Amino acid sequence: MSIQVGQQAPDFTLRDTDKNKVTLSDYRGKNVLLLFYPLAFTNVCTTELCGVRDNLTFYNDTNATVFGISVDSLFSNKRFKEDLNLNFTLLSDFNKEVSTAYDTIYAEWYNDMKGVGKRSAFVIDKDGIVRYAEVLEDTGLVPDFNAINKILEGLK
Repeated sequence: MSIQVGQQAPDFTLRDTDKNKVTLSDYRGKNVLLLFYPLAFTNVCTTELCGVRDNLTFYNDTNATVFGISVDSLFSNKRFKEDLNLNFTLLSDFNKEVSTAYDTIYAEWYNDMKGVGKRSAFVIDKDGIVRYAEVLEDTGLVPDFNAINKILEGLK
């Protein structure tokens, strides 16, 4: 079932690139931007996440914590983060539990790959309520950052 605006965001705990556990509900009191991306080191994912990196001041100013989430291993994510000098946290959903809970996973994708995450964006407010949800079927597209940023501006 897809995540709807106005519902409580499903809580989760995932590991970051330093192997630390990160739990969504620990960020109550802050806005959160969840960006699910299909695979590290691909062109569109690189473009999307570098754009967030280059605009992190905006997210900080809107009291928003940004998390990138992929089904890649935490080791792949660590290298991806280092190579791109990303200044926000990447989380590994290697077991695909969070991607499944957020309905952001392909049953079958390109070249018969299964279980790859769909490019998606969710804004979660300080109370844990979903205020923006976008799940893209076309991995060549990026989320509507103008709409995301407008929502975050309204929540600050």
